[in-house]
Amino acid sequence: MNTILHITLADRWTKAKNLGSYRSDTLATEGFIHCSTLAQVVGSANRFFTGLQNVMILVIDRDRVTSEIRDEGVDQNNLFPHIYGELNIDAVIKAVDLEANIDGVFIMPKELAS
Repeated sequence: MNTILHITLADRWTKAKNLGSYRSDTLATEGFIHCSTLAQVVGSANRFFTGLQNVMILVIDRDRVTSEIRDEGVDQNNLFPHIYGELNIDAVIKAVDLEANIDGVFIMPKELAS
């Protein structure tokens, strides 16, 4: 399965499930939903979500996403998947809590560790 990951807050995911689709704040401001690969997700979480509670990772089946996905970045060796439109919730195969260690640093959830 070809998966990508999106970091969000639990209340946003709950709201999306009730609405039937997910929209991040960046969809309105930047035109896309930021996603990560497995190798990128913890770094992204520690860069943008430090100090926040109830953080989750949405595991997305890339092949089920109905909006366009583009792999983009300033460095061709470190491209990030971006979803250009709403995320249909049936493309989300799993939602996993993202926990921080004692120092407040997010660590890879056991459910996602290879």
